[in-house]
Amino acid sequence: MNELLTRLGVPPALQAWFDCEKETVFDYGGAKEIFAAGFHKVPTTVNLWLGGNRSASEVVITHSVMEAIAFLTLHAGHYPRRDTLSFIATGNLPGMAQLQWIRQNFKKRKFTLVFGNDLLGALTDIKVAAGLKGQDTRLLLTGDDVRIQMKTQMRILSVPQVSLYAFEKAFGLRMGIRTRKPPVASTFLDQLKYGQSA
Repeated sequence: MNELLTRLGVPPALQAWFDCEKETVFDYGGAKEIFAAGFHKVPTTVNLWLGGNRSASEVVITHSVMEAIAFLTLHAGHYPRRDTLSFIATGNLPGMAQLQWIRQNFKKRKFTLVFGNDLLGALTDIKVAAGLKGQDTRLLLTGDDVRIQMKTQMRILSVPQVSLYAFEKAFGLRMGIRTRKPPVASTFLDQLKYGQSA
């Protein structure tokens, strides 16, 4: 068992499932995510980290493997059968090539986005969800507003209202992609590290 993950409350079976019982280094194909006491390096890469069952019905997308581990640790009761899950970590900056690859290789799946409970997380939800549907978006923060452009259409949302739901409503879309946000922290990993409970 990994001593650091055990202290965080990650069960041994989950450590084995994510193959991190010995070390918390995750290969994205040429770039690595490294997690240690007081240190977490997430790569910016064109590659992806893939885990779980590739033919699973639900695909959970997040920016890091450690966020995926924290999410599943905190929601183990919601997912008693881990074989129904596939996890994808995009690294720090999800790109259109990554999203196109996911769209082509994970057709007819239920997607759950697990990004931060802050403005950057909400913007990432919009970028990733639109990309999974084959739409490129441009996001621009100007003062207290976010300008969102998709094709020839532009909408402006105030910073406090930015969310995937507000984006769908503004553009008249229904993407069918779910988001999960930690209720008491910025990320699920922070919630796990600092022992915050909902």
